[in-house]
Amino acid sequence: MNVIPAAEQPLRSLWKRHRVYRRRFILAVTMSTINKVADVVPELLIGAAVDVVVRGDASFVGEILGVESRYSQLGWLAAINVVVWIIESASQYVADVLWRGLAQGVEHDLRVEAYDHAQHLDMSWHESRPSGSTLATLNDDVNQLERFLDIGAPAIIQTFLNVVLVGAVFALSSWTLLLFAFTPIPVIVVGSLVFQRRLEPLYDRVREAVSDLSSALSANLAGIATIKAFTAEDRERDRIAAVSTAYRTANTDAIRSSAAFVPLVRMAILAGFTCTLLLGGWAVLRGDLEVGLYSVLVFMTQRLLWPLTDVATVLDLYQRGRASTQRILTLLAVPITVPAGTTVLAKPVQGRIELRGVRAGYADGPDVIHDLDLVVPAGETHAIVGTTGAGKSTLLRLVLRFDDPRAGTIELDGTDIRDLDWDSLRGSMAYVAQDVYMFAGTIADNIAYGRPDATRAEIEAAAEAAAARDFIDATADGFDSWVGERGVTLSGGQRQRLALARALLREPSVLVLDEATSAVDNETEAAIQRSLRVATAGCTALVVAHRLSTVRHAHRIWVLDAGRVAESGTHDDLIAADGAYAALWRVQTGELALDEPSA
Repeated sequence: MNVIPAAEQPLRSLWKRHRVYRRRFILAVTMSTINKVADVVPELLIGAAVDVVVRGDASFVGEILGVESRYSQLGWLAAINVVVWIIESASQYVADVLWRGLAQGVEHDLRVEAYDHAQHLDMSWHESRPSGSTLATLNDDVNQLERFLDIGAPAIIQTFLNVVLVGAVFALSSWTLLLFAFTPIPVIVVGSLVFQRRLEPLYDRVREAVSDLSSALSANLAGIATIKAFTAEDRERDRIAAVSTAYRTANTDAIRSSAAFVPLVRMAILAGFTCTLLLGGWAVLRGDLEVGLYSVLVFMTQRLLWPLTDVATVLDLYQRGRASTQRILTLLAVPITVPAGTTVLAKPVQGRIELRGVRAGYADGPDVIHDLDLVVPAGETHAIVGTTGAGKSTLLRLVLRFDDPRAGTIELDGTDIRDLDWDSLRGSMAYVAQDVYMFAGTIADNIAYGRPDATRAEIEAAAEAAAARDFIDATADGFDSWVGERGVTLSGGQRQRLALARALLREPSVLVLDEATSAVDNETEAAIQRSLRVATAGCTALVVAHRLSTVRHAHRIWVLDAGRVAESGTHDDLIAADGAYAALWRVQTGELALDEPSA
């Protein structure tokens, strides 16, 4: 797995990726700047008002405006204050809209980009990690980033602007007070950096813990029937409680460290405020500082330092956002090891499949398939049989290009499937898996999943061909009946028939079936076989079957043993050869039992 280089900060990488939002970001910063300037002006107006009351006609306002009456001077200040408040309120509204729009936009784009990348990753990647871990990245991590962009980023900018603007006022008023009032800031900055380094591994652990919790919850909800069947509710509750406790502990450790920063900030604020109060007051008593300006500096000191109490909260948001962004970008950095090709097959695809010297396995494990040679002429039905672990499903995965072989080639219509685009390869195929998946929706929606533009008549015809029409008509709403998530409202056999209808509706050039009738009864299986012989008359079919009776009419049967072709031929040829296939046939038909000596 690729990771983001250590030198590349996650948020900096985010800035580079989402250039489309830079204009909005600049506008948001501009409005926050206007808002902060307008937010500081009322303190200046308070000082000016105090100056008017104390000095009268000789006040700063009187000299600037050329107004002698103190009542008029205060009236002008009040009018200016109204304008400033209107500007502050309007800029705050616009800034909030811009920041929240920015946060929502980045959240949306990043979630869609991460999901799209995840669904293009090869099957082995998905199978090697809990689905809850990916879900936590796509959901919780993206939400954490959105919260930082919505709250944390504006707070950082506002704090920076506050320091600059208040510092300018202090610099124009008294360099001595500037020095003492700003003394706490380096302490707070250094403390922030120290706490940031301390918080970073803590929030990494928080993200790992929430991923573990999400994975556990997702797995348990998917396996709820097994939990109930084995009366494991109490045991699973305790297991979830343990995982949740680990998450709570990780969060508590991070919060405790983050919260410890607040007292440090408060003590620094107390020191700065006390310096302004005493030193500024003594300057006024000596006549070195005007009373109005002293009032401004006292208010400004609080305005400068008090927002720094939120540094801990902002730091918390930053670390959570940073850790989440790192996980999202790490997901996006995972390479697609089974990329689409660029070659487009001429339509219609004939469906000839040829495997030459194919060797394949999983991850770093041993080979599952060894130097396999196999040809399926266009329009024929070929079956793959063998004992458990012989490599039957692995072969189908290679044909569908869920995985690539370690050696050898697989061709469709004479072209290496690694060179084909997905529309030419998978777009010309239909697949019925052993573990059928149904999406939440209607029966008609699920049948039409591979061909959304199909008419109702075509959907019904596919259901008829898959021997599913009878049970569909028996439901309350027929084809409009709602199918629960994963098809939980249906039996295993019903799900298989709907999956078969979904495949047949696509009118594929190649039909790939992996134990497609294993969950149906003998009568339904016979009906499906009759329909399949008609439905597959114009296409190539590659069928993995455990029950040999379902494939006895295949044009050729390939018998796999430990990843190699042990024998091949028609059903009658293989029975006559009296090899591995004949032995399997005798076991399934009960002939072996008749040959065994009685006890």
